[in-house]
Amino acid sequence: MAYRLAWAFALPAALIRIWWRGGREPGYRRHVAERLGRYGPMQDGRVVWLHAVSVGEARAAFPLIDALRAALPDHVFRLTCTTPAGRDTLAERYGDVARISYLPYDTPSLVHRFLDHAHPEIGIIMETEIWPTLVTACKARDIPLVLANARMSRASARAYARAASLTGPAIAALDAVCAQSRADARRLRCLGAEGVVVAGNLKFDVLPDRAQREAGRALRARLAGRQVLLAASTREGEEAMLLDALSGAGQALVVIVPRHRQRFDEVARLIAATGRRLARRSRGDDPAVPGVQVYLGDTLGEMAFHYGLADVALIGGSFRPLGGQNLIEACAAGVPVVTGPHMFNFADATRQAVRAGAAIQAASTEEAVVRAQALLADPEARKIMGEAGAVFAARHRGATARHVEACLRLLRARV
Repeated sequence: MAYRLAWAFALPAALIRIWWRGGREPGYRRHVAERLGRYGPMQDGRVVWLHAVSVGEARAAFPLIDALRAALPDHVFRLTCTTPAGRDTLAERYGDVARISYLPYDTPSLVHRFLDHAHPEIGIIMETEIWPTLVTACKARDIPLVLANARMSRASARAYARAASLTGPAIAALDAVCAQSRADARRLRCLGAEGVVVAGNLKFDVLPDRAQREAGRALRARLAGRQVLLAASTREGEEAMLLDALSGAGQALVVIVPRHRQRFDEVARLIAATGRRLARRSRGDDPAVPGVQVYLGDTLGEMAFHYGLADVALIGGSFRPLGGQNLIEACAAGVPVVTGPHMFNFADATRQAVRAGAAIQAASTEEAVVRAQALLADPEARKIMGEAGAVFAARHRGATARHVEACLRLLRARV
């Protein structure tokens, strides 16, 4: 009851916040009715529904969606998200074969509108999106729910435990939990989850786009031996930290790819303010032109291109306490990885990558830059780390098959 009352007061503020964010990212002001459970005609067919909050979760879901579409050719797919970037990511890949929309806010009336409209046979929620009202409503309708690619950090587990009267029943109501690691599985069980299996991390099954990677390598060949240091998926405040640490960095081309597109122009202004000569990918600028010092990757969906271009990758989100971003993609592309200290959202994958010799975790931004520059100066060390990364990524593939089996088992039981 307290949770419902809290949402009754929070909903107007949430809508105001969406409109305010739309001033910076116009996508937030589109399809607002969907966030209130208004979707138009009811969806027909036998529906598999998957929810991915934003870009990272959406990309991780790609191999699972592809495998389920192959296993369930008589089903239709409903994909939901929370952010415009997540919606764009899903639409770019599945816009012609799936219905894509926002998930509504977690109030009873809005959740029931969505379920009445989509009437899914099964729901799959990526990673940590456990909404109590949504889970309860699915349980009441006998819609099996899978928590896929599930992760639970120590900090998140403590937060969930403090709200156990609210989160405990929701976690216990999940029909299956496919955890990324044994540590995630243990924490989820302690929070009340049942049907927990260690299925592995779906992100290992996301293969780099071959054409993009080859395009990146072709550009690197045009740089006449100049080395490339990539700052991948950087978050707010990190670009300034990295550029400060890179002052006097020599002749390496620095490639910066911000995580969020609404920051592209802001980061361009920041780079220009340092006096460095900038080339922008969105404008078609050529970074091989003499004198270009920084190449801004201000496009979406081209990380495979940037990893094909890179000699060493610094992983964003890890230089401030933001949890880090996906280092698996860099490892799969055979690029040596250096992270900052804050990789708690990818703690297990980071530990394993470091242990495999594919990554280095530094204690500070300054140390990360020093380690990355040392790698740029050591081709043999780069070769060893890159090969170790490719082996590490290949060894951990296979999560998709385990996730598909969990979903099919629930569908068979429901029938």
